[in-house]
Amino acid sequence: MNARPSPQPAAAPTRAAPVTHYENFPVASLLCPPRLREPITAIYAFARAADDIADEGQASPGERLADLHAYRAELHSITAGCLPGPRWAFVFGPLQATLRSHRLPVALLDDLLDAFMQDVAMTRDGATHADRAALLDYCRRSANPVGRLLLHLYGVHGDAALRESDAICSALQLINFWQDLSVDLPRGRHYLADADCAAYGVARADLAALRRTSASDRLVLDCAAWARGLMLQGAPLVHRLPGRAGWELRLVVQGGLRILDKVQALGGASLTARPRLGAPDWLRMLARAVRM
Repeated sequence: MNARPSPQPAAAPTRAAPVTHYENFPVASLLCPPRLREPITAIYAFARAADDIADEGQASPGERLADLHAYRAELHSITAGCLPGPRWAFVFGPLQATLRSHRLPVALLDDLLDAFMQDVAMTRDGATHADRAALLDYCRRSANPVGRLLLHLYGVHGDAALRESDAICSALQLINFWQDLSVDLPRGRHYLADADCAAYGVARADLAALRRTSASDRLVLDCAAWARGLMLQGAPLVHRLPGRAGWELRLVVQGGLRILDKVQALGGASLTARPRLGAPDWLRMLARAVRM
């Protein structure tokens, strides 16, 4: 990963691209501290663009991996002080300004790219996660860095805060898996672990065909319960974050729990139907956030 030679002074950053994808959880919302909206949006744009490279369009796995390697090289280039290249300037212009102004740990951004590359390689090879420990290792790179980056921006440190942040972020990643089974499985993304499938007697062929059975229902419900336990482990973090940030996190936590409510209410049918949040759900989330 070679950066461009001879670092140059960075140009004025372009504004981060607006969020256009459907999201269940708030990103740089009105509750976010105003001074952090641009940095948070810059981090989100970095992750979103990398996710699109890994997931969207008709590129082959080899092309996706090559683009992700080029994307990583661009990250290291701007970290070294080089001007962003034209291809992803809308991402790396704002990100470079954020890296400079807030001294973001670049290793956490690298971890995110590792996870995207793993997704592409595993889908290409038809690979699966052996057990829950392997899934949590994936979450460590795919989700937990986002929480740690936000804690860095908020100036919140300490082992307890990091553990709680990791629990929330891993829970959110797992919730996304159990919500998106009907989308991921046809694309060759297998996030239900081999050990769990074996424990419930669920065949990979049935999952790939979205064939719902009583065994698959029990498997999905157990996975949802696992994610709920992780979320509740991390929930005390909302009291460590000051002001608006704490309220933002309350809604994130309640959003994840509300999705789990819907997954569990479907009794395992999220294997074939994707639950979504609607206006009544947001009112319920707000009431629960207040009670936190």
